[in-house]
Amino acid sequence: MRIALAQVDTVVGDFAGNVARVRQAAGESARRGARLVVGPELALTGYPPRDFLELPAFVAGADRALEELVSGPLPEGVALLVGTIEAHGGEGAGLYNAAVLIDGGRVVARGRKSLLPTYDVFDEGRYFDPAPETAVALLDGIRLGITICEDLWNDKQFWRRRRYHQDPMVEVAERGAQLVVNLSASPYAVGKPALRQTMIAAAARHHGLPVAMANLVGGNDALVFDGQSFAVDAGGHLLARGPAFEEALTVVDLEPSPGALTHAESEPLLATKTAQTIGEATLIMTPLAEDLSATDLDELLQALVLGTRDYARKTGFHGAVLGLSGGIDSALVAVIAARALGAEQVTTLSMPSRYTAAMSNDDAASLARNLGVHHLVLPIERPFASYLELLREPFQGRASDTAEENLQARVRGALLMAMSNKFGTLLLTTGNKSELATGYCTLYGDMAGGLAVIGDLPKTLVYALVRRVNALSPGLVPERILTRPPSAELKADQTDQDSLPPYEELDRILRRYVEARESAADIARDEPAIDRQTIDRVLLLVRASEYKRRQAAPVLRVTPRAFGEGWRFPIAHRFR
Repeated sequence: MRIALAQVDTVVGDFAGNVARVRQAAGESARRGARLVVGPELALTGYPPRDFLELPAFVAGADRALEELVSGPLPEGVALLVGTIEAHGGEGAGLYNAAVLIDGGRVVARGRKSLLPTYDVFDEGRYFDPAPETAVALLDGIRLGITICEDLWNDKQFWRRRRYHQDPMVEVAERGAQLVVNLSASPYAVGKPALRQTMIAAAARHHGLPVAMANLVGGNDALVFDGQSFAVDAGGHLLARGPAFEEALTVVDLEPSPGALTHAESEPLLATKTAQTIGEATLIMTPLAEDLSATDLDELLQALVLGTRDYARKTGFHGAVLGLSGGIDSALVAVIAARALGAEQVTTLSMPSRYTAAMSNDDAASLARNLGVHHLVLPIERPFASYLELLREPFQGRASDTAEENLQARVRGALLMAMSNKFGTLLLTTGNKSELATGYCTLYGDMAGGLAVIGDLPKTLVYALVRRVNALSPGLVPERILTRPPSAELKADQTDQDSLPPYEELDRILRRYVEARESAADIARDEPAIDRQTIDRVLLLVRASEYKRRQAAPVLRVTPRAFGEGWRFPIAHRFR
């Protein structure tokens, strides 16, 4: 059977637009001789719709979109398997996460998602009911096992420990499926595409069944979907794979299996410190910056560019503004913004104070010229001095400290927000994950903005990405930005390491605590070169900074565990 895997970039609630994208994919599939078109999970509604699913009007809109798709023009001889929601009158939430098979101008079969992830960034148990049974549909005499995303993430032969008792892949195999199709909305994280393919290939080999998986592409809020739809044969061999981070149609010829379970043995995942949690949000610790290949870094940069572009496009922004300090973080955000939106749509602001080094101004201006973005210099000395004078009496007798330092960041935040308001541009924050983790950032100052582009990148990974940018475009980012000690420049002779451990140590600690959820004792055992006092101090900073993270801009998620909607720690606690 010739199958077309349609990885399309859908928009939540854009029913007409999503139907049009699916129709366009069906038309191209027909021209390429495909019999079956498979789209991503919840293609008609957009993913993830979240609390819109609780609105009757939204559910009705999804129903109308399906009716329009079925009754409207579809190419003759092409069947379409599309993801949507399905209301039911039984107990529970009242909705299924569903797949509908359309052929010959009518719905000929339906499948529902069995495994509903409710952890990390997923909350499907809140909205959906699990399938009462798995679905096997007949198309041209071939039995298709219909699965949706998480349904393929529970193979007991692959995982050391499973999240669910049920395995829909086993069930469709036992019901005589000859070919398995999967509609996915599997978010990107560093290392996850390779794991996804390895896992599904192992399941195909285990059951002796070919598998075709269509994955969503695009950015929706904090999530970035990488596409990379693929198909494997009954032996688990890769037959075709779509590109990363772009819409595409991947056509593949799949030979259906006789359908007998082969029970071929697969190796379970052995590295328990590398992959700990089972399911769609499997926690694979982000590789250390020095362990990432050039391909890994290129893919990561693509993810950030797509996430930024789609966030702006889908929220109605056509341009962006950001503070360009002459430091490494804002340099990377400026590069990403220029690639995502076009240099002509990006404005950068340098806002020097009495503590800003001349080299910072020079490097910011050089980078702006290299990128071709609009660049403004707005010195903040006068408003900063006015604040100090206004606060002179209430602050009298108290030594200068972070209160005065943070005033500078808040003046800058006010100027950036003024530019955003006046010109209708999206304010991009420039803080990294290391800073967000430890609270080394200023509320209503450098944290002000609509999107935290690199808020999921540890500082060491920021450096690695900028080096990769310069390897591909020599001299784009001034070399001094890479070599000078990082500094917030909020007081004289300040460096980040006045307040934080060296980033090489800090990021190792954070990687194990945030992503692997290790205790201080575990980290001390696994990182013997880092002293226990430093580990304890970092963990205390992380816990004490939760109130700041609750007020941060949405963070583009590109690692297995990001701060934001998937991170749910209390603010008020006494846990140490």
